[in-house]
Amino acid sequence: MIYTVTFNPSLDYMVTVPEFTPGRVNRTGEERMYPGGKGINVSIMLKNLGFDSMALGFMAGFTGDEIVELLKQQGISSDFIRVKEGISRINVKIRGDQETEINGKGPAIAPEDIASLYRQLDGLQDGDVLVLAGSIPEVMPDLVYRDIMEYLQHKKLMITVDATGELLINVLQYHPFLVKPNNHELGEIFGVTITDRKEAAVYAKKLQEMGAANVLVSMAGQGAVLVTEDGQFFETLPPEGKVVNSVGAGDSMVAGFLAGYLESRDYEKAFRMGVCAGSASAFSEGFAGRDEIETLMGKMR
Repeated sequence: MIYTVTFNPSLDYMVTVPEFTPGRVNRTGEERMYPGGKGINVSIMLKNLGFDSMALGFMAGFTGDEIVELLKQQGISSDFIRVKEGISRINVKIRGDQETEINGKGPAIAPEDIASLYRQLDGLQDGDVLVLAGSIPEVMPDLVYRDIMEYLQHKKLMITVDATGELLINVLQYHPFLVKPNNHELGEIFGVTITDRKEAAVYAKKLQEMGAANVLVSMAGQGAVLVTEDGQFFETLPPEGKVVNSVGAGDSMVAGFLAGYLESRDYEKAFRMGVCAGSASAFSEGFAGRDEIETLMGKMR
């Protein structure tokens, strides 16, 4: 079974305002509402690729109910822990001449809520996949990703971590199956600027030396690189296409990689599917379907 964890899910309200002007009444031209959060995005893309998952995390209030309902409509199972205080956050995304985002804070997560999450994690079995993705709310301990991996280290799980900075560094000692920084995030860890795939490979291997099994680095228009636990290295430019919406492209890459690996146990196929899943979603208004992804895979050099 695949489990994704989103600590601070959101109800994303995207509006198009052709000529957005601060300080006056603006009227929308188009509106869309959808569930958000990195782990949730991974679950959505996995579903598009034919893989079921269980979305875990925290929710609260009427917005939390709507997140669950929207996921249910897409055929995605969830078992979010209901938090007593506050509501799940609303993120407002304004598309105009420029893109503007206003992100909510989220509910107050109490120690007993975190304890409930650990009880859920007790149910994971050897061979399961766990995806820990995204930032954490201010009310949660900074070491929560590390603590979860320490708690689960006696189980044979495939754990993927898509996080930044200390959140990522702190888990490496527990040997996650996959980590996926982008080149900017990777550079920030080591205090360098990474501009090409050769540089990305050098620092990806340093993450391996720190404990990661497989390191997948996304680089937007520069493509991606993968260094694997068995010593393989892959790199590629991205498929050609027009970027429509880059939100969720990195999460789509994670889902594509996992789907490709679970299907084939082949790192090259997983890499290709990951890159094409990320690109296909970037070329779409929402998350791409399997047909779009496989079309791009057929065009890859």
